[in-house]
Amino acid sequence: MTDNKLPPDPGEFLDNIAKAMQKASQVLQNYSETRAESDNRTLEKVARVFSDITASYMQNPEKAVQAQMQLFQQQSKLWMNTMASFLGEEVEPVIQPDSSDRRFKDKDWNENRFFDFLKQSYLITSRWAGETIQNADDVSDTTKRKALFYSEQLNNALSPSNFAFTNPEVLRLTIENNGSNLVEGMEKLSRDFSDGRLNLRQTDLSVFEVGKNLAITPGKVIFQNKLIQLVQYAPTTTTVYKKPVLIIPPWINKYYILDLNPDKSFIKWAVDQGLTIFVISWVNPDESHKSIGFADYMKLGIIASLDAIEAATGEKSVNAIGYCIGGTLLASTLGVMAQAKDKRIASATFFTTQVDFTEAGDLLVFADEEQIAEVDSIMETTGYLEGTFMANAFNMMRSNDLIWSCMINNYLKAAEPMPFDLLFWNSDNTRMPAATHSFYLRECYLKNHLSQAKMQLDGIRVDLSKVKIPIYNLAAREDHIAPLPSVFKLGRFFGGKTRMVVSGSGHIAGVINPPQSGKYQYWTNEAPAVDLMEWLETAQEHQGSWWPDWKRWITRRSGKKVAPRIPGDKDLLPIEDAPGSYVLMTLG
Repeated sequence: MTDNKLPPDPGEFLDNIAKAMQKASQVLQNYSETRAESDNRTLEKVARVFSDITASYMQNPEKAVQAQMQLFQQQSKLWMNTMASFLGEEVEPVIQPDSSDRRFKDKDWNENRFFDFLKQSYLITSRWAGETIQNADDVSDTTKRKALFYSEQLNNALSPSNFAFTNPEVLRLTIENNGSNLVEGMEKLSRDFSDGRLNLRQTDLSVFEVGKNLAITPGKVIFQNKLIQLVQYAPTTTTVYKKPVLIIPPWINKYYILDLNPDKSFIKWAVDQGLTIFVISWVNPDESHKSIGFADYMKLGIIASLDAIEAATGEKSVNAIGYCIGGTLLASTLGVMAQAKDKRIASATFFTTQVDFTEAGDLLVFADEEQIAEVDSIMETTGYLEGTFMANAFNMMRSNDLIWSCMINNYLKAAEPMPFDLLFWNSDNTRMPAATHSFYLRECYLKNHLSQAKMQLDGIRVDLSKVKIPIYNLAAREDHIAPLPSVFKLGRFFGGKTRMVVSGSGHIAGVINPPQSGKYQYWTNEAPAVDLMEWLETAQEHQGSWWPDWKRWITRRSGKKVAPRIPGDKDLLPIEDAPGSYVLMTLG
């Protein structure tokens, strides 16, 4: 079953297994004592969803029997194949994992009959569960979406790869080490679990420091208020394009995803192309920001930045970039500016941004009236939503990669997590003001008012069709946060011309893909972005990064070349060096 069938010291092995089980039971007891009430509420929600699926099949017994027979037939076929394999026959797998599924990469998942059987039986059951939910009659799309999400989380949790004695790699390690890895792993689990929460480390946090080896592109904070610091980056070219660029990052995460290190930094690359770059660094809110609303993010964020850029450069017009929810804010602000005849934003680039939320993917699972009211209740007492709340939601959407692989590495293998700058950034959570987050969830996810021209900011109705400026719309093909079908629709709501570009990979890697990396690809199509499948079928594929394509687009809209702008050389004196102090604020 493994390369080493017996542990070097069977007595020590059994003793360590007993110690590990004792420590695991203590952790489980602690968990049940601190999380019981919260987990019961979650289980009630899940039970209500699955009861609707069950009721559908109870009303159609024949269909229920067919579903059961389908599972029985597939499992029976697997059993017969396994028996035939034991007799020396060559058999084809009943089911194979997706090529992107890294849980079953160890050779024993294929070469060892026991582990191969476990893997295929698990995959058959998981896929059957999803198909059964999809095939339920008279069940709303909302209920199906929730049931599929909950089913996926349960399936991921129950994967044989997550248990020491059904994961061949972990089992080999356990035997080789007489089980000491499990003892050490359970001790780590006990230390990491406190106050009813598991502090799951995804990377070695000690290796990175913002301002030291992350977010190190030279620049100055040239403006700040209670919500933002505005960073202006130092030029690196002898001339620059006349029109500055303002970047509006999401406030759900910190802005330095765009400036991780010199090799990955979009900001540094853009500066090196001769662009004058400004970026908003959002404050990490506390209880004093409770009443800060979405309109305040517009006024104190984007509008205040436009005023500051004019004072810093003398330019009254900028090109703007919005990333994710920062793009949603940019779109909303453009709608308000169009009503006011404010033309200070000449073009808009959107990175993985949604303005229509009907196809917003798994995040819609968390956006019904009951759950939003629950979040409102939590925020009422603190004035903000803890950063871990959204981080946990995002992690669940990729739970195999961001949760269970870390659980295996940290607590079954007892290994230290590897240093990875992207996961450090992912762990550097930010809070959200109560008023802003409640408005965003209700207006965008629940009511979808932005796409219907029903959202109001500062008493002004936001009508995106009034926005006539050119748009560059970047979607990521494998995006799980802002799904491609949702982002693809953005351009149809604006009144100007949109250039649609689809990048390979997901929400982060699809955006942060420097040309020198040689990774992934992107697709362009001069045909109107009306139907996604038709657009993709006729799109031209280009290898590598989409950044040069954007450079060609943006520089045509950036005016003539002028002398470079040094931060502080006009009306706004530098306050401090980039990356500034707001981005350093922690959750403590």
